[in-house]
Amino acid sequence: MLDIKAKLARRLFVGMAIGAASWLAACSSIDLGQAPALERQASWVVLPFVNHTETPLAGQRAEAIAQAVLHAQGVGTVRSAPAPGVQEALFDAGDAARAQEALAWARKNKLRYALAGSVEEWRYKVGVDGEPAVGVTLQFIDVNSGDVLWSGTGGQSGWSREALSAVAHKLVRGLLTAGLAQTR
Repeated sequence: MLDIKAKLARRLFVGMAIGAASWLAACSSIDLGQAPALERQASWVVLPFVNHTETPLAGQRAEAIAQAVLHAQGVGTVRSAPAPGVQEALFDAGDAARAQEALAWARKNKLRYALAGSVEEWRYKVGVDGEPAVGVTLQFIDVNSGDVLWSGTGGQSGWSREALSAVAHKLVRGLLTAGLAQTR
C-alpha cells in the first residue's frame, strides 16, 4: 500500500513538473488598455502594419492574421486598405506614411474604426530549440478623429516545433478578444 502511494506521489510530482515546464516554455507578456464601448457592427479597416523587425514582410503577415481574427470576432464589415504597388522591403521607412494614406482612404470611404498595428518581433530564436517568438502592438483608431481608442501590446514565444504563425495567431487573438470585449 505504501509503495502505491509513493508511485502516485511521484507521478503527481512529475505531472506538475511537466505542467510547469510547459507553462514556462510558452511564455507570454501582455499589456492592455481599457476600450470604450465600440459599435460592434461598425465598418472597420485594417491599416498596413509597421514592421520594426529584420524579418521581411512580417508586417504584412501579422496584418493578414489580424484581419482574419477581427473578422472571426464577428464585428461588422472588415476591409483592407488599398495595397501600394510595391511590396515591403527589408528595411522599409515608408510604413508610417502608408498607414496615414490608408487612414485618409478610410475617412473618404466613411469607415468607422481602424485597426493599426506594428510588429516588434517575428522570428525563431537562435539556439538548440529554435523557439518561435512574436511581439505585436495593436490599436483601435477612430477614423474620423484619428484618436486611439484602445491599445494592446504583447509578446509570446512557443514550443520549438510550433509554427511562428500559430504563436502569432494566439497572441493577436488574445489581444483582439480583450480589446473587443467592450463592444456593444
